[in-house]
Amino acid sequence: MVHKRSRLSRSSEFQRVYRQGTSKASRFLVLYYFEQPSGAVSTEPRLGLSVSKKVGGAVVRNRVKRLLREAFQESAPRLSRRHDYVLIARPPIAELAERQARGEKRLVHGALEELLRSAGVIAATEATGTE
Repeated sequence: MVHKRSRLSRSSEFQRVYRQGTSKASRFLVLYYFEQPSGAVSTEPRLGLSVSKKVGGAVVRNRVKRLLREAFQESAPRLSRRHDYVLIARPPIAELAERQARGEKRLVHGALEELLRSAGVIAATEATGTE
């Protein structure tokens, strides 16, 4: 679980990442990331989530957020501690979350890992666990 201190919660924090950060998009997610100023000391990367009603009803949105937090937590040790990340869920991710709820493994994790690799935030060899 992503601890509350490791979450972006204020609108100003989200706006700083959107305006000053870098973005990368996939079919399922949009990733914005921004390096925190040198004075800011964070013990782990911080995450902000945006899951709109376009993704689905409350149950679907909450499932997507839970799965994204789990996937991010798993990837966090390989990410820079000095970055803030904002993930925006696109409507097709609801299908992945539904399929994962029915028993298919790690679909949302895979979508996030692929996006992080394409953004250059984690190396391809680190993401797969092979060297």
